[in-house]
Amino acid sequence: MPNKCAIFDLDGVLVDTAKYHYLAWKELAEKLGFEFTLEHNEMLKGVSRMTSLDILLEVGHMKDAFTEEEKVKMATEKNNRYVEYISNIDESEILDGALPLLQELKQKGIKIALGSASKNAQIILKNVGLEKYFDVIVDGNSVSKAKPDPEVFTLGAKTLGIPYEECVVFEDSQAGLEAAKIVGMLAVGVGQEKDLTNADVVYSSLKDFKIEQYF
Repeated sequence: MPNKCAIFDLDGVLVDTAKYHYLAWKELAEKLGFEFTLEHNEMLKGVSRMTSLDILLEVGHMKDAFTEEEKVKMATEKNNRYVEYISNIDESEILDGALPLLQELKQKGIKIALGSASKNAQIILKNVGLEKYFDVIVDGNSVSKAKPDPEVFTLGAKTLGIPYEECVVFEDSQAGLEAAKIVGMLAVGVGQEKDLTNADVVYSSLKDFKIEQYF
């Protein structure tokens, strides 16, 4: 049975906005008095905002130092900073190979869904001009469970009426790849093989992906 649906994560797969998340988290850590490195940031890939904050506070040995109310305030502050960063982005942030792949999938009549933890996904897609390629957008505003729970992917498949086993997921995080495999979707890793051991197959860039092998 050929695959009928492509489900994409956003940050680090289609667009290069993950760096702005890092900058915003780094600024928060500096404000709290500790360093948050790119290596630490790897732990936040595919993770919800509040869980990301918990990981950051653990890095700074401050996990139990704040009330839930204070943590919500910090997460909101971080997000506001991130939104400032992405408010002026354009198509130059689209990662290599992403646009041609979306165009080819569209031409072949393959359904395209977004499955992203980001609550700012619609802003990003609009600003970089990719919004029109998606048949359904599932983001952090649509779901209550974070990856590796597969809800962000299953909701997209259900909305489109496509069986899970006929969906291909493109992800740059271990949590996202795990989520795809839990429900029998093909898990395509985008990035370094050593970082994406949960993937069925890994490509360093979407430009290397051969559509005819999977759809």
